[in-house]
Amino acid sequence: MRVNGRVARASRLLVRKELVEVEFPEGPAVRQLAPPSSGLRPLTIVYEDEALAVIDKPAGLVVHPAPGHWDDTLVHALLARGTPLSSGAGGRPGIVHRLDRDTSGLMLIAKSDLAHRKLGAALAARQIQRAYAALAWGHFGASPAVIEAPIGRSPTDRKRMIVRADGRAARTDVYVVGRFGVCELLRCELHSGRTHQIRVHLSYAGHPVVGDPVYAAGGSRRITGPGRLSAERIERATPRQALHAAELRFRHPVSGERLVFASEWPAELGSALVEAAGTEVQVDPASALTYLGFFRFRTDD
Repeated sequence: MRVNGRVARASRLLVRKELVEVEFPEGPAVRQLAPPSSGLRPLTIVYEDEALAVIDKPAGLVVHPAPGHWDDTLVHALLARGTPLSSGAGGRPGIVHRLDRDTSGLMLIAKSDLAHRKLGAALAARQIQRAYAALAWGHFGASPAVIEAPIGRSPTDRKRMIVRADGRAARTDVYVVGRFGVCELLRCELHSGRTHQIRVHLSYAGHPVVGDPVYAAGGSRRITGPGRLSAERIERATPRQALHAAELRFRHPVSGERLVFASEWPAELGSALVEAAGTEVQVDPASALTYLGFFRFRTDD
């Protein structure tokens, strides 16, 4: 800081009509998105046209650039394959909605700004239907069950979300697709899109997602009695949170055509599902959701 052309101490007291000069340092350089030269897994493209793309995201892939992931995200993988993306906001080109890093499944990508605006409006108006398959501990007393509880950030851990009275309204509808010894396969339909919503709501309801490292509430240790050993085997067979975006329904932002996409239970969670079902239910993980009727809960609109 300079006062009247001279460098001044921080303790300098100013008087009226003195000239004060302050130099502000330049902000950090804006990061430019560019496709990496190598190292990213190829993407599974379920559908693509000039306006949008639907992908089946693998678990372990971060959706958009963030601290610690500046060049290894879904956005970079899309750029690497030459996919044009809408301008987006906040360094999230093309991203209409997100999935957690360790959640797999269907995602909608906008390739033009017009498509992004229309899809964003449809999402806000709850005209894009998303259904998730989850393996969760315990048993719901009724199906369907409606979990309606506001969600906000934890005051002690900014990376963790909790149900809190002053949070944002959130609703999840839960259907039991398969009832097993110590856990259930669920269909979870979103009526809102809060961060970690399904994981937070199921934990709040007392049925956390199997393998969830944040909201598991004890995991297999919450199971007592003769089912404890089975729960431990299921947990060992679950390499990550057992949550998968299995169904996506929406109207095309340009043509208005009704589009429906489905994704089966992921291969890396196959052993967990087989272990959960046990010998009473013979299920092939590759077609488990279809076999168990997951997609029959769909209501056309």
